Amino acid sequence: MSAPATPDDLFAFLDTLGIKTNTVTHPPLFTVEDSRALRGDLPGGHTKNLFLKDKKGRLFLVTCDESRAVNLKELEKAIGAARVSFGKPELLLEVLGITPGAVTAFSLINDRNEPQRVTFAIDTALLDHDVIHCHPLHNEATTAISPIDLMRFVEGCGHKAVKIDFNILGEKPSE
Repeated sequence: MSAPATPDDLFAFLDTLGIKTNTVTHPPLFTVEDSRALRGDLPGGHTKNLFLKDKKGRLFLVTCDESRAVNLKELEKAIGAARVSFGKPELLLEVLGITPGAVTAFSLINDRNEPQRVTFAIDTALLDHDVIHCHPLHNEATTAISPIDLMRFVEGCGHKAVKIDFNILGEKPSE
């Protein structure tokens, strides 16, 4: 396997697609709470990303609005998975070239060989924003991209996004 793409590789690929972005650097962010505390009122869609594996060994990257409470049983049905669990950090690094805390839709750049190993799913609510904020393969920066351009990037990586309306998935069951 070749070395994972770097942020410079990502931005060069975006340039080849004619995609404009805006990136700001910041201290490392590991959680949605870290991000909220640092950014304040920065407008746009802010993401939560889940790297999942199902019992059949299929892999999924789910990008949703950061405020979503995710009901994994309902999500399984929406993405056509069977009994999902979170993918191990070693698998995340092997397949998407990133580490926990930096999971992002942009990591699809590392899953471009045929056949792709990851199914990408996105929350339709994110696509309603003027911009979507994603980590550029590490958690020390945030890149703003238009929803149309994010979808162009996904397609440029050879993926088709499964669009999910999280509003109809149902709330996370109380524990």
